[in-house]
Amino acid sequence: MSARVQAEPFDLAVELRGFGAGAGAVVTFTGIVRDDSGHMAALDIEHYPGMTERALTDFGAAAAARFDLSDWRIVHRHGRIETGGQIMMVATAARHRRAAFDAADYLMDWLKSRAPFWKREIAQDGSASWVEARSNDEDALGRW
Repeated sequence: MSARVQAEPFDLAVELRGFGAGAGAVVTFTGIVRDDSGHMAALDIEHYPGMTERALTDFGAAAAARFDLSDWRIVHRHGRIETGGQIMMVATAARHRRAAFDAADYLMDWLKSRAPFWKREIAQDGSASWVEARSNDEDALGRW
């Protein structure tokens, strides 16, 4: 059970080695930086060290209690991440698949709406703009 924020890319196979031993289900999600506009070169992600890790750990622990998880992991990157690069991963392990799926979904909704990260889209021409919160992300969190 852990949360980590790092600049370096992560290896999903390494992250899952030994994860969820003895569980009936393991669910993973990996987020990829995508370019919906056709003009984005990268995403730049800022955070406050210490505060961000604490928030992710607290929320992971709350998800573990709510969904009776035997294990969970959140890895989120910061800094400049090129389009197509991995931005984050969530893994959940539980006795039953529904709990593992629901917990992963819950954590993803929280990360999109409440995790203390600030994102800027860096365009191919070098210009940058802050990413605004989306109402559909808030709506998704509201179902929990």
